[in-house]
Amino acid sequence: MSRLPASPRDQYTAHFGPDAPERLQVWAHVPYAAAQVDQLALTLQQHSVLDARLVELVRLRVAFHNQCRTCMASRYADARDAGVTEELVCSLERPADAPDLTAVERAALAFADRFATDHLGVTDEQFEELRQHFSDAQVMELCFRLAYLVGFGRMMAILDVRPAELPDRFRVDGTMTPWGDGGVMERPGPTPAPVPG
Repeated sequence: MSRLPASPRDQYTAHFGPDAPERLQVWAHVPYAAAQVDQLALTLQQHSVLDARLVELVRLRVAFHNQCRTCMASRYADARDAGVTEELVCSLERPADAPDLTAVERAALAFADRFATDHLGVTDEQFEELRQHFSDAQVMELCFRLAYLVGFGRMMAILDVRPAELPDRFRVDGTMTPWGDGGVMERPGPTPAPVPG
């Protein structure tokens, strides 16, 4: 059960439909903000200049730092199509040592780790390393994605939003990881949320 209950059914239904995911049911207490946040995720998805595999690896690594159970348990179809397997997800336990990650992915994951755990420790040298692998537009998109993932992932963890279909391994107390044995929640991808008028 989320620390905040879902908004009244007629409220979240009016803005996000009767089948709104749990997060939108809770976020719909402030529907104009919820719709904009959801739209940002959709915009990043639709206009991405980053590889879907890299985006999913970064998302899951940040989910671990945030300890957002819903985020760690979710797997998106476009990432599966781009080759993200559960074996690859296990590489996220020690990305610097993982043989199945590319140099590009390792650079993005190192940046994601620093962004999520010590943002003031990001150095000029780390940006230079990123620019060896990414265009300026890709670095900027990575920054937008990380800001979204860190901020809203932490909000989800604090709210303790746990959907009904959350696998058992994500329901226990203590530190969780997105890697390991057990079920996950398959997701089609972000869907557009209507912007309230």
